[in-house]
Amino acid sequence: MALFTRKATKNSLKILLSMMIFFSSMTNIVKAHDIPASVTVQMYVKPEGQTLKLLLRVPLESMSEIIYPTWGPGYLDFEKADKALLDAIAVYLTDELRVYENGELILDKTVTAYRAESPQNRAIQTWETAIENINKPPLKNEERLYYGQAVLDVLYEFPITSDKSQFSIHPTLNKLASITNTVLRFIPPETGERVFNYIGDPGEVVLDPSLLHALYEFMELGFFHILEGTDHILFLLCLIIPMRSFRALIPVITSFTIAHSITLISTAFGLAPQALWFAPLIEMLIALSIVYMAFENIVGVNQEKRWMMTFAFGLIHGFGFSFLLSDSMQFAGTHLFTSLLSFNLGVELGQIFILILVLPILNLLFKYLVQEKTGSILLSALVAHSGWHWMTERNDALNQYIFVMPEIDSAFYAELMRWGMLLIIIAFASWAMYEFTKYIEKRFK
Repeated sequence: MALFTRKATKNSLKILLSMMIFFSSMTNIVKAHDIPASVTVQMYVKPEGQTLKLLLRVPLESMSEIIYPTWGPGYLDFEKADKALLDAIAVYLTDELRVYENGELILDKTVTAYRAESPQNRAIQTWETAIENINKPPLKNEERLYYGQAVLDVLYEFPITSDKSQFSIHPTLNKLASITNTVLRFIPPETGERVFNYIGDPGEVVLDPSLLHALYEFMELGFFHILEGTDHILFLLCLIIPMRSFRALIPVITSFTIAHSITLISTAFGLAPQALWFAPLIEMLIALSIVYMAFENIVGVNQEKRWMMTFAFGLIHGFGFSFLLSDSMQFAGTHLFTSLLSFNLGVELGQIFILILVLPILNLLFKYLVQEKTGSILLSALVAHSGWHWMTERNDALNQYIFVMPEIDSAFYAELMRWGMLLIIIAFASWAMYEFTKYIEKRFK
């Protein structure tokens, strides 16, 4: 009986040990195939003659489904790594890089060089050093580089008809990580380097957009930003409710347009504050503008002077537009100012579209369903309710920031000068708007 018990215990220990080994191996497999939360990819695109060269650096850990040869405690075996590195390139990169010349997809692409490298290697910082480095002989095992710490440099070549063509690229790179941050440097012939920085899949990126392309893209961006921006739509609704005619809305909408154009363009040229708290402050003030205009509708509004408050709040909304546009201006190429104007035009077209859609609905509502005064109060109260919730939420977010008094130094005085320039522009625009409203009043009396 004792012998039987010892055998049973021994067998149980063997089963337990086997299960531990099994689950341990399964855990290692899962870890090997974990997708990183975030990786950074560095990329160069350079057309030369009839060849476009694309060089990129990717962390090896982001291509984790490939089994890389190792030695010792996990060092990458450079002498046996060629097949695994080529498999990683084929699976994770080649199909994810789509390059276009004059709108046509370039189907032929060739990997002309690749090299596993230490992340401490800084050759990727310039095109010249990156090209020189990738053509060096492979590293030796004496480097003792863990495969999970290595990076992979890859050089592609695409046949093109001319290096003066218009090039675009759609690099999805979705397999690498949950979040992929890409720094793309385009080096066109005879001009300087152009840098793009985006997260995830940006769609097709035109590397050197024409004037017409930039105008269309930014006009479309402005138009749909208005249609998708609930806070801006509610602000416009507050303007429309008490004055439901295009003639009455001319000075109000014009003042809003001029005001947000001033701060939007000024921010693009570096005249806005750079403090971390500035963006949440503006978001809170946008919500406040909705609440104020809604309450003004409820208690009664002086229609002749309303353009003044609209102008003041338009300055705030312009800063809000600029936060959206700050990440998109990199896609304007050399057409910075025209793209800003195009975005503004898109915003105005969006506002006109909302006016055309909302004005008839409000007029029918107040004519057949509810009294004008009662309807104005009810609608404004609903808008004020939404604006109030946004204002309190955004104020809570603003309170998370610590306000620190700036040091009185040369940078402080430079900031004051920028603000002074912006105030002069605002003062001149206010005077021009005042003269314009006087003209409109005389014209339509």
